[in-house]
Amino acid sequence: MMTEMKFDEKTISDAIHTKWAGKTVHFVEEVDSTNEWAKKLGKDGAEHGTLAVADYQSAGKGRLGRRWTAPSGSCVTMSILLRPDFEPQYAPMLTVVMGLSVAQAAQKIGVETLIKWPNDVVVSRKKICGILTEMSVEEGKIRYVVSGVGINVNLDTIPDELADKATSLYLETGKKFDRNEMIAYVMEAFEQNYEKFAKTCDLTFLQEDYNRMLANFGQPVRVLDTIAPYEGIARGIDEKGELIVEKTDGTRICVSAGEVSVRGLYSYV
Repeated sequence: MMTEMKFDEKTISDAIHTKWAGKTVHFVEEVDSTNEWAKKLGKDGAEHGTLAVADYQSAGKGRLGRRWTAPSGSCVTMSILLRPDFEPQYAPMLTVVMGLSVAQAAQKIGVETLIKWPNDVVVSRKKICGILTEMSVEEGKIRYVVSGVGINVNLDTIPDELADKATSLYLETGKKFDRNEMIAYVMEAFEQNYEKFAKTCDLTFLQEDYNRMLANFGQPVRVLDTIAPYEGIARGIDEKGELIVEKTDGTRICVSAGEVSVRGLYSYV
């Protein structure tokens, strides 16, 4: 892959070939958080599929309110605005839909990618992507959903405290990638996956693709249940995105909440 020449609203828009996902692109050099920006666009009436992209994000948000920042020119930081017709309880599964889409996009540019349940996209057993989905509800109906994504594309250094958990496409391959192309592939995959999801409001039509990329599939996992932790073998996800864990006695449990530590990935060996 050649290093991109430009990264702006036009180059991103020109790269995307979809029906609605990312059809309208808003771009800025710097923003505090693309999720906050996309939420403002949502309040102002922006249409379903509007994409907010920044070259640099100064106050990005991760899980549990953690801050997430990335140097200019190194990452994909973007948020897509969605206006679903389905009920609010189904929206959290869109994080899994986006995780699958990012993993498929990375594979399309030639990087061997897997998913650590539920939505950590991993290369060489290290995370390359963060996803945060947020929702606005009015009178019991979804007003809009924002799904924010940060992908370590051409990042050349990882902070010491994250070096055992995080990496970038560049660090794993030695190649620089075109961020315009990466965004386009994510949008193409997300559009297809979202439409499959919206048919049933679950992962029925995505299970097979997801389980094929699941790093945990067939692997020993330790479920960090606060009352009684246990171990078993991961057997894939069900249609609700829950991880099916087969215990040593053959019983199967569907895990929907809490942390699942995976043998061989991250800190659990």
